[in-house]
Amino acid sequence: MLWYTRLVDAINDGFAWIAQWAVIASCFISAGNAAIRYSFSYSSNAWLEIQWYLFAACVMCGAAQVLRLNEHVRVDVFYGRLSGRAKVWVDLFGLVFFLVPVMVVMLIYSVPMFIQFFNSGEMSGNAGGLIRWPAVLTLPLGFGLVLLQGSAEIIKRVLWLMNRYEMNTHYERPLQ
Repeated sequence: MLWYTRLVDAINDGFAWIAQWAVIASCFISAGNAAIRYSFSYSSNAWLEIQWYLFAACVMCGAAQVLRLNEHVRVDVFYGRLSGRAKVWVDLFGLVFFLVPVMVVMLIYSVPMFIQFFNSGEMSGNAGGLIRWPAVLTLPLGFGLVLLQGSAEIIKRVLWLMNRYEMNTHYERPLQ
């Protein structure tokens, strides 16, 4: 089963790389668009929309990597005080009973929506706007990646509980 977790980790590393470049590209496009708008009084809705397309790619392609690196948002009321074994059980419970079902439901709703946008070729309502399906594609893609990573994390935790996988259970609480 470790081969599966390594494969999923590698896939999400690749999509994390895309997310990193998407946020950089979005920043440059935003800065360039603002400079052109204020310098030459020219703007295009396509440049504005590509920014949120790239931001969608950043968030949806990077979410699974955040889960993999254990940097996701958690409510740390008691978690930080738990033993390593108890933390793994809490993580396992959350992954199995919250993350996986929610990702499945999100896929059930987002895949047909993407298909509808793709088949219709729907365009933005703004003048000079872009087709919408590339942005909508990030939804099922991101939810699918998080579901894959969630399944890999479940396997890692089960194997850790069986003493067949070494995992760092230390959670460093963010500075507040």
